[in-house]
Amino acid sequence: MEAENHTVLSHFLLLGLSEDPDLQPILFVLFLCMYLVTVLGNLLIILAVSSDSHLHTPMYFFLSNLSLADICFISTTVPKMLVNIQAHSKDISYLECLAQAYFFIIYGGVDNFLLTIMAFDRFVAICHPLHYTVIMNPRLCVRLVLMSWFIMFWVSLIHVLLLNHLTFSTGTEIPHFFCELAQLLKVAGSDTIINDIFLYVVAALLGVVPVTGILFSYSQIVSSLLRMSSSVGKYKAFSTCGSHLCVVSLFFGTAFGVYLSSAGTQSSSRTMIASVMYTVVTPMLNPFIYSLRNNDVKGALRRCLSRAAFGPSWITDLRTKLTLQNLKLLL
Repeated sequence: MEAENHTVLSHFLLLGLSEDPDLQPILFVLFLCMYLVTVLGNLLIILAVSSDSHLHTPMYFFLSNLSLADICFISTTVPKMLVNIQAHSKDISYLECLAQAYFFIIYGGVDNFLLTIMAFDRFVAICHPLHYTVIMNPRLCVRLVLMSWFIMFWVSLIHVLLLNHLTFSTGTEIPHFFCELAQLLKVAGSDTIINDIFLYVVAALLGVVPVTGILFSYSQIVSSLLRMSSSVGKYKAFSTCGSHLCVVSLFFGTAFGVYLSSAGTQSSSRTMIASVMYTVVTPMLNPFIYSLRNNDVKGALRRCLSRAAFGPSWITDLRTKLTLQNLKLLL
């Protein structure tokens, strides 16, 4: 079929993780559970941080924003895959595919920036504790988050505008479970040299630079911790930094694996498995990694759940007063 410009109504075919019909119900249940766990876990993190005044600090402000970005990140890809499995369909319209690629790039990039900002926050807290409140002031924290969203909005928009100028065959098969940019460039029917150059430039800037910043931050942190005399302080710092390093390793390790394999001769199945790791597994594990290793978050979650179970304090006081009044009447 001749290549057609996608200014007309057309569609792609998402081949998904497997074409085996016997595996489809298993994949549906598995990814539905993972999606629900991710959304619930990250919502609990946001609720705990917003409702507990002890967590109104830069570190937890960035963590709540990371949780929000993770919810959006996984919601960009998994619901469409679940709908296709349930409907026994592989179709995705051209506009849906562009929208999916656009939001995927935004939320993935914001995740990238937030992990880098959190490393910088730990660097300032451990290496310059006396100046921490001055450096990491609320205005700077808000500006850093807004800057992350602003940069990724324009980067993603340029990607999609360049993508819109390519031609594709109607019913083009994408060997993936979502419209991933590198895969779309592979199946395009026209020259993608400009798209490829912009992709590699952005990948270098948004990949190498943040990783370099994270490595520098943690080299300074480790050096500072080795000079610390308090074993309690060392343990607390290592616990917080360890949680962040686990998330960074999962996210950047699998993301780099996907883009390096897409440039090489790796099979599409390996690329999809790596994509599942950083698009689904990492957002799901983030709440567990940060809450299980963090007593402050666990305490805030317990207080939130107890308030939800027994109601707000004024309701508890009202119940107590009514109970006392009933006892007086009985006596």
